[in-house]
Amino acid sequence: MARSALLNVMVQAALKAGKSLSRDFGEVQNLQVSVKGPGDFVSQADLKAQKIIHDELLKARPTYGFLGEESEEIKGTDGAHRWIVDPLDGTTNFLHGIPFFSISIALERNGEIVGGVVFNPATDELYTAERGGGAFLNDRRLRVASRRVLSDCVIGCGVPHLGRGNHGKFLVELRHVMGEVAGIRRLGSAALDIAYVAAGRFDGFWEVGLSPWDMAAGILLVREAGGFVSDLDGGTDMIGNGSIICGNEHIQKALAEVVKRPIPTK
Repeated sequence: MARSALLNVMVQAALKAGKSLSRDFGEVQNLQVSVKGPGDFVSQADLKAQKIIHDELLKARPTYGFLGEESEEIKGTDGAHRWIVDPLDGTTNFLHGIPFFSISIALERNGEIVGGVVFNPATDELYTAERGGGAFLNDRRLRVASRRVLSDCVIGCGVPHLGRGNHGKFLVELRHVMGEVAGIRRLGSAALDIAYVAAGRFDGFWEVGLSPWDMAAGILLVREAGGFVSDLDGGTDMIGNGSIICGNEHIQKALAEVVKRPIPTK
């Protein structure tokens, strides 16, 4: 597969940060048995990965803006371009030695996502997409799953945890979706969950309360794999709205209808 110069820069940044995270992931598993625990260590791994990505991207395009989870936004002099980066999506998994975490890098041009990379160093799976160029897992072209009815589908979701999200509202959504589908999954990394939709592993996905870096790259992956993406209001402002529902044309629409069912009054 041919990649543009910009996508190559993104891939190299992800791979370099991935090597750092892989080394730290091995150490985290050893730290599980310590009294202090690995929390401080993981936060340093996160910051180190972001610095690697920041340095690689800004070295290649010093005028671009940079929005990363672990720092204040940097406004670029370019004005049209912005990197959107999550150096470690799935921190809780990483903390517990669970090999489902990812690096997510997106390139935004004039408000549109035009490049995306999601990389899981633990499985060596690299998802890439460019606007108009398709989506790929390593060198294999991706297409969203073709199932047309929810009862055949495995759906991914986000689960709000301690101190985050509206637990009651989510439980209503979950109850509605559970009654319609073949299975529900949660990987613990929204970037990977969305990439799994692009790869056809999940038929659909929904989550609310996300940050731009959680889903920016994934939005492009799904679109370039032939899928449909919206926010929970049916619009296209996923980044601003903080919510996402995605799948193929049929499942995305059906899932949105189920998720938005009113809360039962009885």
